[in-house]
Amino acid sequence: MSLNSPRWALGLMSGTSLDGIDAALIRSDGRRQVETGPSLTVPYDPDFRARLRGVLGGRGAVEEVARELTLRHAQAVRDLLTNAGLAADEIAVIGFHGHTVLHEPQAGRTWQIGDGALLASETGIDVVDDFRRNDMAAGGQGAPFAPLYHAARAAGLDKPLAVLNLGGVGNVTWLGADGDEDVLAFDTGPGNALIDDWAERQTGTARDQDGALARTGTVDAAALTALMAHPYFELPPPKSLDRDAFDPQPVAGLSAAGGAATLTAFTAASVAAALTHLPAPPRRWLVTGGGRHNPALMAALAEQLAVPVDPVEAVGWDGDALEAQAFAYLALRSLAGLPLSLPGTTGVKRPVTGGVLHRAKR
Repeated sequence: MSLNSPRWALGLMSGTSLDGIDAALIRSDGRRQVETGPSLTVPYDPDFRARLRGVLGGRGAVEEVARELTLRHAQAVRDLLTNAGLAADEIAVIGFHGHTVLHEPQAGRTWQIGDGALLASETGIDVVDDFRRNDMAAGGQGAPFAPLYHAARAAGLDKPLAVLNLGGVGNVTWLGADGDEDVLAFDTGPGNALIDDWAERQTGTARDQDGALARTGTVDAAALTALMAHPYFELPPPKSLDRDAFDPQPVAGLSAAGGAATLTAFTAASVAAALTHLPAPPRRWLVTGGGRHNPALMAALAEQLAVPVDPVEAVGWDGDALEAQAFAYLALRSLAGLPLSLPGTTGVKRPVTGGVLHRAKR
């Protein structure tokens, strides 16, 4: 089958929120044709989440955790194919993002753990991984990496449009009216990571479910001002962040509810601060990632941005699968030698392809 023909691809994403594995199928040509298929999410159990958290920064038992992470992804692949009624030999490629344990673009370093060769062996499907290396070697930030997929999906929507991903870190894709040449993307600031970490420390739960804790608290104006004083917000794009780039010390003395309210306001304010870097104000914001499930955060965004702010489901997308779909799409582009990043998405000087192919033994 031609590389230009639509083919099935499977994408895998383990995000900085440490929630679990998202797996999704698409049928695409890696360009404008995209048909979405079944998807699933496999939550991490508390024990593995703790061990995964323990290797952030590249510390501890990285190889052991990376192997287990890969085997968990392999099982997610098998489960999704069973659910979809597809065989391994019907899938052209798996896009395997792995899990980011370190991202230091100023030092030219990014590290996603996971073993692509092992995944290919376990699943019997060719695997593309290591998507970000070529971009950083060419002077890019190595993130964000979903914008070209956002652009493909948003081809028929009114512009300018912003797609906001609220995982552990927040990132925005701004889409203008002139196709791939009219794309700007960068990390906005914190997404859910600070809120999740605060909720876990204060209540023992992995997140502020439905924003319930934040909605009972009051934003501390002085703490919010201190958080927003971080120099990152003044930097022009291209720019990207590590999950733990922000110090939550300003909320340390607050109540559980007050801290949650203030950190929620911080995420919303950091998104609003991104407006100064966009070529034109978006007419609408579409929100993907776990943050869209938090009513307190969505309300704060709507207040800050003063234009429609909707979950991506409002335009028929699946926000739980979108990033996994993006890496399936990027894997197809990698096979075809097409760019994965652009000057406007990561700051590379020219469009750059990438990814490492691991052939399955059939």
